[in-house]
Amino acid sequence: MSTSATITTSKGNLELPVHSGTVGPDVIDIRKLYGATDMFTYDPGFTSTASCESKITYIDGDQGVLLHRGYPIEQLAEHSNFMEVAYLLLRGELPSKDEYEKFVHTISRHTMVHEQLAMFYRGFRRDAHPMAIMCGVVGALSAFYHDSTDINDPYQRMVASHRMIAKIPTIAAMAYKYSVGQPFLYPDNSLSYTGNFMRMTFGVPAEPYVVDPIVEKAMDRIFILHADHEQNASTSTVRLAGSSGANPFACIAAGIACLWGPAHGGANEAALNMLREIGRPERIKEYVAKAKDKNDPFRLMGFGHRVYKNYDPRAKVMQKTAAEVLERLNVKDPIFDVARELEQIALSDDYFVEKKLYPNVDFYSGIILSAIGFPTTMFTVLFALALTVGWIAQRNEMIEDPNQKIGRPPHHYTGAAQRDYVPVEKR
Repeated sequence: MSTSATITTSKGNLELPVHSGTVGPDVIDIRKLYGATDMFTYDPGFTSTASCESKITYIDGDQGVLLHRGYPIEQLAEHSNFMEVAYLLLRGELPSKDEYEKFVHTISRHTMVHEQLAMFYRGFRRDAHPMAIMCGVVGALSAFYHDSTDINDPYQRMVASHRMIAKIPTIAAMAYKYSVGQPFLYPDNSLSYTGNFMRMTFGVPAEPYVVDPIVEKAMDRIFILHADHEQNASTSTVRLAGSSGANPFACIAAGIACLWGPAHGGANEAALNMLREIGRPERIKEYVAKAKDKNDPFRLMGFGHRVYKNYDPRAKVMQKTAAEVLERLNVKDPIFDVARELEQIALSDDYFVEKKLYPNVDFYSGIILSAIGFPTTMFTVLFALALTVGWIAQRNEMIEDPNQKIGRPPHHYTGAAQRDYVPVEKR
């Protein structure tokens, strides 16, 4: 049943069509608004504007729901693996056994990077932030793989997708190795996608590296939980860059640059730094009181979410994973005791419950990654690795969308009106 919305302006009434999605709120189609009324809508941050149509990811923040192609994130994290989720995001359906094996084989045969690309790393200072290296190296891939940059060729789009997904763990591991002065390790295609990354990151040529299955599963879950999250800032950036016809590697580099922002990909680092500031369990009550004090600028990091007004479904999975990793590694660090106690307070204290300030995915992920051995500078790199799959799926969907146009949002101008130029000697 088609419906419409009526908007009343100084030029009269305008009927605008209303479209319904599979689930979620209806949308008012305002594409004819400017032409009919000479008016724009004003929506800073696009918090009430759907910028595109998508079939990939759905979020219901009020109910705490996250679906990838219709599948709940909890089920995927529990029963699937990152390669299967990657196939699902790219192709729209879970793979058959033969499709899955072929996909994994294809990805594993693209894991090596061009040998000259290793020389690219040596142009960075040794203390360069790994995300700075990621931006530069990923953007440079278009200089090495000319045969997969034509966005209008479906085959080249597929090859570029496979290459990017396969090479991003290698590039990320090399960024870490370069920062600590250790030699790069070539991929080992006998390992899983995640196991291969762990080995390239923490292994050394002098001795064999044994992948811990508990840690490997934890990392794989982290990748699944961060594979796509609707039209967040970095995904929107990838789509916007792609709308101009930019090559796939440039689009992913743009997404990485956006993700680097502390308000986006750096939230878990902020949460971990907060735990370190608290330091000891006996100081928790002091900091909880500070968080409740409206006149105190201190805020508990890793609690609440802009989208989720209920328990972040990813956090439930991460909570379980954190317990498994800490038990497996037998890590002795007071900040983990702080995290456990702070978590219990947040889940039972009326102040946090009423304000729906549940621990979010960033609260747990920083704890897990630190326990595994990743420095905080690598946290956002790991999310870029996982999000690459979602970015690629979103960009490919945009290219195939017949309604796609180059992104060109207007703005609400409040500057000076037209005025005449005055020569400098008369000013």
